[in-house]
Amino acid sequence: MNTTKNGVANKVTIASLLVALGIIYGDIGTSPLYVFKAIIGTKDINEMLVYGGVSCVFWTLVFQTTIKYIWLTLRADNQGEGGIFSLYALVRRYGKKLVIPTILGATTLLADGIITPPISVSSAIEGLSMVKGMENTIVPGNFLTIGIVVAILSLLFFFQRFGTQVIGKTFGPIMTIWFTMLFVAGINQISNHPDILKALNPYYAYDLLVNYPNGFWLLGAVFLCTTGAEALYSDLGHCGIKNIRITWIYVKVSLVIAYLGQAAWLMHQGETLLNGRNPFFEIIPSWFLLPSIVISTCATIIASQALISGSFTLISEAMNLNFWPRVTVRQPSDSKGQIYIPSINTILWFGCVLMMIYFRESSHMEAAYGFSITITMMMTSLLLSYFIYYRLKWKKIYVILFLTVFGAIEMSFFIANVAKIKERWMFLFFELFIFMVMYVWYFARKTNNKFTQFVQLGKYSDQLTELSKDDAIPKFATHLVYLTKADRRYEIEEKIIKSIFSKKPKRADVYWFLHINRTEDPFTLSYDVSELVDDKVIKVNINVGFRIQPKTELYFKNIVKELVANKELNLHIRSDGSSKYNNEPDFKFVVIEKFLSIENEFVLREDLLLNGYFFLKHLGVSDEKAFGLEKSDVIVEQIPLVYQPITNIKLNRVNR
Repeated sequence: MNTTKNGVANKVTIASLLVALGIIYGDIGTSPLYVFKAIIGTKDINEMLVYGGVSCVFWTLVFQTTIKYIWLTLRADNQGEGGIFSLYALVRRYGKKLVIPTILGATTLLADGIITPPISVSSAIEGLSMVKGMENTIVPGNFLTIGIVVAILSLLFFFQRFGTQVIGKTFGPIMTIWFTMLFVAGINQISNHPDILKALNPYYAYDLLVNYPNGFWLLGAVFLCTTGAEALYSDLGHCGIKNIRITWIYVKVSLVIAYLGQAAWLMHQGETLLNGRNPFFEIIPSWFLLPSIVISTCATIIASQALISGSFTLISEAMNLNFWPRVTVRQPSDSKGQIYIPSINTILWFGCVLMMIYFRESSHMEAAYGFSITITMMMTSLLLSYFIYYRLKWKKIYVILFLTVFGAIEMSFFIANVAKIKERWMFLFFELFIFMVMYVWYFARKTNNKFTQFVQLGKYSDQLTELSKDDAIPKFATHLVYLTKADRRYEIEEKIIKSIFSKKPKRADVYWFLHINRTEDPFTLSYDVSELVDDKVIKVNINVGFRIQPKTELYFKNIVKELVANKELNLHIRSDGSSKYNNEPDFKFVVIEKFLSIENEFVLREDLLLNGYFFLKHLGVSDEKAFGLEKSDVIVEQIPLVYQPITNIKLNRVNR
């Protein structure tokens, strides 16, 4: 087992277990707030419904969360990192068509980020309606309740820019209190109706789905109990597999006890849940109701924070794997790995507020919840099947068995959730937007790269040496550095050669060709150097992990210093561009950007794809900023992209 990026996340200590509790269980841990309320609704209470509901929840946690994610999926670690993009990086070499499942999975996981915060926080705040004296003040769906939830969410998104390292230290203890509260409240109710333990028998789940009227469609509500399972895998790098597996024992016991307690209360009181009654708050003693709401609100804020941080990480990985346009990424604190993406923060905030205003109360959101995560889970299962076959070397029969069992479970959940699609039409636009951005960016870049012609760099070595020594041509720079996509040491783009020699030739003492290689390992940072002409034409490959934001200029200057210090580069015996007025060498970085030429004549797909790509490129940050280059040292050259040149041009000359 690999250790994670900090090298200690897999060590099991009290502190590491608290970190795991605080980071990864917010979403799945707050599910008891609304799962049973969604299952029961306003139906008549009877044994088939209640026992069947809690049995379905229990076995969903067993199969989906424990077996699929805790036992199996966590094994698909990429240098200690998890998440759908880490999984894709592990298996992409085994199938070109895995791109679409990856985009679908990432899209729906990101879309989940705009529904989890409002449903979680509103479920907690609506509990105030059960406090004596506040029945008519806090009413689910009224202006005040919506306002409180929107205010809490807005503050949460506002403080993202400052980082969460300070309040993050309290997450573990708060979630420990939360799960302990679930356990104690559940045990108290089970003691009043111990027969509820029989519901763990899978027969009751079968009976509900097969014999209860429209019982199969209740799977849409049941699925809410496992929606946070994907976060267990996504946060693998923050906590480590051992910490996740150990804490899951405590978390799962607390969750199951809480669900059994709610079921026991329902059987004990035997009334329908009218007037917005929530079995979660009903099992809390009246004297502890207000503190429980405060604890619940804190837990839902932590759940929301985990999802927001996960969204930032997801987009960061998407950019580095060329699934998302380059956008501004900031590091708000000294905590390694903690990032803040302003544009994504704004999109998520706007989406959450819109969801809250549109749905108004948590019970309405239940119908919109779950659909996205079922798709994410199905896509993860597909990618995981490649991993267990090609990387874990499972026999094909076991891979087929895995796909059959979990395919049937997840397809059942998916069908049950599709029935709700009429209640979540607005949600689909958000998902479609994310999907189209990823699809356009990935496939347009591939189309764009098809028109990149590579040539043998060695063929031009003599010309480059001659140009460098030609005093008749003004010196352009001491060090001329081109960013290149060519990963082979002896190749270079044809457009770079044209840039050097055409029009006004660019004379320099040293020609550098710098390639940034995105690795499948998340935190790689290494380089290699090839001198094609001694001290004159040099190719440098910098290997950067897909979770690292590149600082290319900083890396390059450090590489030059190392080469000089090791006397591999003879700048110590000749001018390096410094002078008595300036001790810094003279570096010029050239970035060549394409634009869509007016000479093109497209069919519809290419027209939409390439125009969409260049539009997104215009909205994103520039290449020099994305690669970490100082503007003062960069020259940007524009060249036209001619994809399908217009051929049928007929001009008739008119004689006057």
